[in-house]
Formats: sequence, structure tokens, C-alpha cells
Amino acid sequence: MPIFERAGTSLYYEEFGSGYPLLLFAPGGMRSSIEFWHKSQFDPTKEFAADFRVIAMDQRNAGHSHGPVSADDGWHTYTSDHIALLDHLGITRCHTMGGCIGSSYCLSLIKEAPDRVSAAVLQNPIGLHENREAFREMFDGWAKSLQRDNTSLTDAALTSFRERMYGGDFVFSVTRDFVRSCTKPLIVLAGDDLYHPAPISREIATLAPEAELVESWKTPDVVTAAVARVRDFLKAHQAT
Repeated sequence: MPIFERAGTSLYYEEFGSGYPLLLFAPGGMRSSIEFWHKSQFDPTKEFAADFRVIAMDQRNAGHSHGPVSADDGWHTYTSDHIALLDHLGITRCHTMGGCIGSSYCLSLIKEAPDRVSAAVLQNPIGLHENREAFREMFDGWAKSLQRDNTSLTDAALTSFRERMYGGDFVFSVTRDFVRSCTKPLIVLAGDDLYHPAPISREIATLAPEAELVESWKTPDVVTAAVARVRDFLKAHQAT
């Protein structure tokens, strides 16, 4: 079981296939882990392994990964994990693909380390659209499970962490101004529910200068074509 250790954090990851690197950030909210890909409309660990070196990971304190928790944690905490994992694997530049919360991880990585990312696939992006309490409740459920195993975690520290994650606006991890300035090629597989509002997907695609929006991709009659479209997108931009 491949584990990368850094600063008291153990990050579990798996690799599939070979070729240009594709780093995956799974759906699942705060429980984002590889297993969620296997339950998705399509599984990128299977669909893209023939063409890319696909790296999937469990985020800290999800799946098989573990790490400390503090009141100062936020999107930057996860992004530092992602950069450290790329360094550990000797990857200087890669594509990224994120589902759900993973879309915001992709954008955060592009912001903090733009030279490391060549293109990104944003699947079901999360965002603020009349749903703040839903995100707080999702975080609180995850936080309570952490407290059962670590009684030193205080409600105050977890509330601070929660607001650093979901107290902001738009896609939470970056601002609209950043997306307007983002010149990385993006393909947005639109969301359509409470946590993944369609207006957020459309807004990302409108704001980003090099974004393509795919509104219909989830049903069996279109998913094969959507996978092919994503594969072509990734191949087209792997050398940029």
C-alpha cells in the first residue's frame, strides 16, 4: 500500500497506467478518497490509464490517509499536500482532474503552483449557491467522526477550519477574479444538484478564458462520448 509521509501526515495514493501524469482529486467532500471514483458515472482510474499515468489519492483524514487537524487548516493545507506528493513522485508538470470538492482542489493547485499544471478537468464543481448550510452540515458530520477518534479536537478549532473551507464565496478555494485570470485550459463537466450547482459550472466556464463547458455527460447515452471528449482534451494539452 503506497503511503507518502510528510510533516506528520500519511497520504495514501495509487497509480494506474503510464504516460503523461494525471493527478486525480476524488469526489466525496471532506471524505474525498479513491473509492468514490469507482462509484462515479465514469472512473478515470480505468478510463484514462491506457493513455496517462493516473495518480489517485485519499485526502488527509479520508480513506486511508491521516493527518493532524488545526484551527488554521484550510484549502492551503490540502494544496501543500498535493504539491508535496508531486515532488515525492518526481512530477514537475501534470494534468489534474477533480470531482466535486476536487474541482476546487484543482483550482487551488493552479493558483498556488501554476507551472505544475498543464490543464484541468473540473467534474461537478462545488460552489456557493443557496447552499451554505449544506456545506457546513457536511463538514460537521465529518468533524464529529474525527472527534470520536481524537477527543483533543475542540469544537472551536473545527469551526475555524470549517469556515476557512466553506465560509467564502464562489468555489470557496479561489475567487472569481482568479478564475478570470486563469489561462490554463479547463473543461467543466457541469453539476446539477445542491452541492454542485449548475450556475457555478456555467460561471466558471464563462469567466475562465480557456474553458469548455459540457452540460450533458452523466447519463448512459452520453457518458461514453463525454469520456472521449475529456480524453481528447487531455491529449491535446499534455505538451503545453
